[in-house]
Amino acid sequence: MFAITAARISFDDPLSGLEVGERPDPEPREGWTTVQVRAAALNHHDIWSLRGVALQEDRLPMILGGDAAGIDEDGNEVIVHSVITEPAVPGKSPRFSLLSEIHDGTLAEKVLVPRENLVPKPPELSFEEAACLPTAWLTAYSMLFGKADLRPGSTVLVQGAGGGVSVALITLAARVGHRVYVTGRDETKRAKALELGAYAALPPGERLPEKVDVVFDSVGQATWKHSIRALKPGGAIVTCGATSGDASPAELSRVFFLQLRVLGSTMGTKEELAALTEMCVRTGIRPAIDRVLPLKEAVEGFRAMEEGRLFGKIVLTP
Repeated sequence: MFAITAARISFDDPLSGLEVGERPDPEPREGWTTVQVRAAALNHHDIWSLRGVALQEDRLPMILGGDAAGIDEDGNEVIVHSVITEPAVPGKSPRFSLLSEIHDGTLAEKVLVPRENLVPKPPELSFEEAACLPTAWLTAYSMLFGKADLRPGSTVLVQGAGGGVSVALITLAARVGHRVYVTGRDETKRAKALELGAYAALPPGERLPEKVDVVFDSVGQATWKHSIRALKPGGAIVTCGATSGDASPAELSRVFFLQLRVLGSTMGTKEELAALTEMCVRTGIRPAIDRVLPLKEAVEGFRAMEEGRLFGKIVLTP
């Protein structure tokens, strides 16, 4: 089968580790099923894998990708939940991994996944739209509805305009009635954020017209100080990543004096993915797709993602 594989690790030149070509078909495994991939979406996790952060070198070669929608062995249209529960080790808590960390991922014509990881794909969603949900959109859904503890009409700040999680947060938060502020370096992306329902879009670091209840931050070091200072007393930062590096300094004096909360969030549950899918069907919300490319042109998509030349998701189709 045709697939996109991490063959080498290079932190400074991650795309040099990509290989595009034939790989063996998945081997049957009890409790798992083969999904014929109809669409798969790229995530920054794929870049971190090529840098050796999310993928260990002794597991190479590894088919990349965590997001997919397709057809299971029974002919059902499905969405793949990419969080895998690993076999429990006696005396230790269950371990979790994402597809492409221990098990081959979704950037292929076929992917082998546990049967329990499949969520029905409703006919209202295209395969391309459904493939955008399991990572970035699920992360945003869990941050907004599972961690943030907000009521409709709250004020929020989304750091960064254009990435998959940020676009999903803007869309979902605006839909449920929050006042959404967005920061972004690119003027065009800020304008697109307004089209999605953002209340205001500002350059990075610019002072907001008001303090907010919650900041959603996936950037880390470059935005941390601004995030802390944008909050109301008792407010919260919900973080799902640190693409610019760990926050330094942590502004702890401001955190404890203003009784701020720092909440970590990673991915989401299968139940949350099902609920997100239902929300998309009932509200008409659809993921913003930057472009759809054939799988054989995946390198172009990887390069655009690495350079930040996207707004929303890049989708690949076999």
